[in-house]
Amino acid sequence: MDVWFDSGSSHTAVVKRRPYLKFPADLYLEGNDQYRGWFQSSLLTSVATEGVAPYKTVLTHGMILDLERRKMSKSLGNGISPQEVIKQYGADVLRLWVSSTDYQTDVTISNDILKQTSEAYRKIRNTARYILGNLNDFEPDKDMVAVENLTNIDKWAVKTLNNLIEKSIASYEKFEFHQVYRSIYNFCVVDMSNFYLDVLKDRLYTEKKDSHSRRSAQTAMYLILDAMTRMLCPILAYTSDEIWQYMPHKSSDNTENILFNDMPSVIELDVDDEFMAEWGRISALRDDVKKEIETLVKDKTIKSSLEAKVTLKASGETLELLRKIEDEIKPALIVSEVEILEGDGELSISVEKAEGEKCERCWTISKTVGQNSTHPTLCEKCLKFFE
Repeated sequence: MDVWFDSGSSHTAVVKRRPYLKFPADLYLEGNDQYRGWFQSSLLTSVATEGVAPYKTVLTHGMILDLERRKMSKSLGNGISPQEVIKQYGADVLRLWVSSTDYQTDVTISNDILKQTSEAYRKIRNTARYILGNLNDFEPDKDMVAVENLTNIDKWAVKTLNNLIEKSIASYEKFEFHQVYRSIYNFCVVDMSNFYLDVLKDRLYTEKKDSHSRRSAQTAMYLILDAMTRMLCPILAYTSDEIWQYMPHKSSDNTENILFNDMPSVIELDVDDEFMAEWGRISALRDDVKKEIETLVKDKTIKSSLEAKVTLKASGETLELLRKIEDEIKPALIVSEVEILEGDGELSISVEKAEGEKCERCWTISKTVGQNSTHPTLCEKCLKFFE
């Protein structure tokens, strides 16, 4: 029998003979050299005998090449064994590399590329690890804060998560795994590590254990970790299940294995484009302020951002916005003091060392430290926890 007729009949010999499969098949997957091979022979035999194509969707992939753009093969001896990669980096790094490529074209792999992928994996894993460490006393069924009652920055985080969910699910449906990888990676590095999780530290570490502000932060982090872990499952199969075993759950979750749970849905949240734009301005302001702070740190004027006082001068619409979001700016910048003044022209930023003493509890610099005889080493904000 001709080999192409043999394999091209698999829709009858395999799919139609097994009760747990269905005809036509949902997907045929093979390399881009099969348009004149298996795809065509399957189509010809199926149309001739059944009158329909044997598949609903065809997905093709390119070939794996070495750094010299040669196809990897046993005869050339230029292949990289998957077992060697797994032994050195773990199976999920190999899976992450596959998902990071646009597999519909030819792709290259090398040890350097795998090292870069391993670093990306570490950043995703560390984001999950940090969140896990701050959910150790959180029980979703008991401690969850209603989404409409979250603090503003937590609402921003949930809305940003919603955007990630929409983009990732749409990419999965189109088999664009590299877009899923890039979206989740950027979310972990840019939105979470560089901004949101950094800003949360004061609330997580210095507020009362069961305070609304701390529970609000934990609620947002739980929603983020829950959704992110579900979305990572098809790519980082082992890591996502490991996270699932350690993270807190709602009573409605299947805790045995993440695979028995659904993909996440968008969380209902009433925030508009203006709200998100304001937080975009805060994030941009934070980046500008950080540059000024880094200059003082290099000059050894201050040791960290918590020793800084930031003065913002602006006029017109910018001044109105700054005053509107004044309560959000100080924690977002992670500084000890922020002063907003009316100025001329565009926004100007100046940074200097804050006046006062360091609070031993929250580490901010405050003139109120030392004013209480019972707790002379605490600032006014921290004193309320001991009243």
